[in-house]
Amino acid sequence: MKTFYYLSTCSTCKRIMEALPLDSKTDLRDIKKNTITEKELEVMKSLSGTYESLFSKRAQLYKQRDLKNKKLSENDYKNLILEHYTFLKRPVLVLENQIFIGNASKTIEAAKTALDEQS
Repeated sequence: MKTFYYLSTCSTCKRIMEALPLDSKTDLRDIKKNTITEKELEVMKSLSGTYESLFSKRAQLYKQRDLKNKKLSENDYKNLILEHYTFLKRPVLVLENQIFIGNASKTIEAAKTALDEQS
């Protein structure tokens, strides 16, 4: 299983998608058009360890709802990600039993290495 979760309107996601050696076997999922299912989120959580690690604290809704001043539980993070796509930190690459979350350069380099090793 190789799935790349991204937002088509995000220039950073597009740049990373072009930089990664993604092949035709990669399931490209625009999370705005194809929302994440609870099952998919469960898989991501099992690979990452927590829902919080998948949660974007940069989302405009995070600021609008003043969530930084609230004590959020793992269940809150899960429900918020399922409620609105902008709460997922992106992009996310699920590669067999590995997950790469976000746009940090070391994360992208690790993803490139893992993809190269798989081909």
